[in-house]
Amino acid sequence: MKSFPMFIRTSGRRVVIVGGGEQAAQKTRLILKTDAEIVLVSPDLDAELQALVAEGRARHVPRLTAEVFDGAAMGFIATGCPGLDAAVHGLAQAVRCPVNVVDRPDLCDLTTPALVDRDPVVIAIGSEGTAPVLTREIKTRLEESLPPNLGGLAALAGRLRPVVEARVPRDQRRPFWAWVFKGGPRGTWTRGNEREAAQEIKAAIAAGGAPQTKTKGHVSLVGAGPGARDLLTLRAVERMQEADVIFYDRLVDADVLELARRDAERVYVGKVVGAHAWPQDRINAVIVAEARRGRRVVRLKSGDPGVFGRVGEELTAIRAAGIDVDVVPGITAASAAAAAMGETLTERGVSDTLILTTGMAQAGAALPDSTRLASPGTTSVFYMSVGQAGRIRDDLLARGLSPKTRIRLGVDVSKPTQQLLDCPLDALEQTLRAADCQGCAVIMVTWPARTLGAMSDEARVA
Repeated sequence: MKSFPMFIRTSGRRVVIVGGGEQAAQKTRLILKTDAEIVLVSPDLDAELQALVAEGRARHVPRLTAEVFDGAAMGFIATGCPGLDAAVHGLAQAVRCPVNVVDRPDLCDLTTPALVDRDPVVIAIGSEGTAPVLTREIKTRLEESLPPNLGGLAALAGRLRPVVEARVPRDQRRPFWAWVFKGGPRGTWTRGNEREAAQEIKAAIAAGGAPQTKTKGHVSLVGAGPGARDLLTLRAVERMQEADVIFYDRLVDADVLELARRDAERVYVGKVVGAHAWPQDRINAVIVAEARRGRRVVRLKSGDPGVFGRVGEELTAIRAAGIDVDVVPGITAASAAAAAMGETLTERGVSDTLILTTGMAQAGAALPDSTRLASPGTTSVFYMSVGQAGRIRDDLLARGLSPKTRIRLGVDVSKPTQQLLDCPLDALEQTLRAADCQGCAVIMVTWPARTLGAMSDEARVA
């Protein structure tokens, strides 16, 4: 290492920022995360910095002298003028104040890392100035993996540490904190039940240590999105990293599973139309059985669990067993397909109603009337309907939709095999066959309220 990473105390200390423009403002925003006294040194300040001075959050010193650096914890030099920056660096050196000079690594005593802030837990990522893009990518991944409220749990632990030392025997303290941060309290806290977690921790302290009873199980029904792992929500990633066991289906991409804890058990419960190796009743039973063992269970479903995901059946079984459960929504295929195409699902004056429907039905039931709501002013998105494309085409034609209406097709949306296709309604079946589509697709049909050509100039401008 050419630089040693450490944290610098800011309580009761000054941080000097030389400059009054945007570069200085960027450094000021960073230091505003701390409790340091901020000193802004410049003849003039931009509006943002002036507001901070007016609010009493920073102090303004119009004239630069070496004394302004004397005793400061650190300084940032961001005048925007290379020659002036170098001169100011010399003044700071004269009083031994370490400084960061913006865009001049050769003059920097300090570099500013990328920060993941879960105060009081803070993670700093640096590359000694060699790869800032990489450090930002690492920061993004850490932001995804750490719950936003994790710092609150660390702060609570800090407040409770004295009473733990008084009530919990020395040889039980490490197991106690392991239980807090790796066991049930952390899971309860990060799910948003902070009061319940705090009460659980305090009860354990009063009892003299972590409970020895069996951990209470929990199930999360998690939407994995359309395929690409960077389309998962932060909450979905959190649940996967908390999980002891993950049940997933055939549409969940392998890259998504890489976001789980390394030691989490992964169980494939894939179902293929016409060949249900894992019938729904069996899936319900194993989810409940694992949760009853005190394990944190994730049922990972492609897209959004509440959109043709059979989440209702699983919720019913889990609740009937008296097990805690939550549902984490995901990006559904309709939204992902429209985004990939750079288009909208609704548009003022064209389509003000969105219909999500399917061409499939429960085994033994009649096929649904999937087009019954289609009419001018609607966009219909058909899920699991490739095998019913001919019937859907005929039904739409019978309802009066033109055979030349543009149909949008999203195949394997957001995956490496993604195909985005257009065709007229009367060529729907042929287009799907030519694309060798085997079922993982959405069919999108917009039936305009009126053509754009018929809209007035005033309406288009509005």
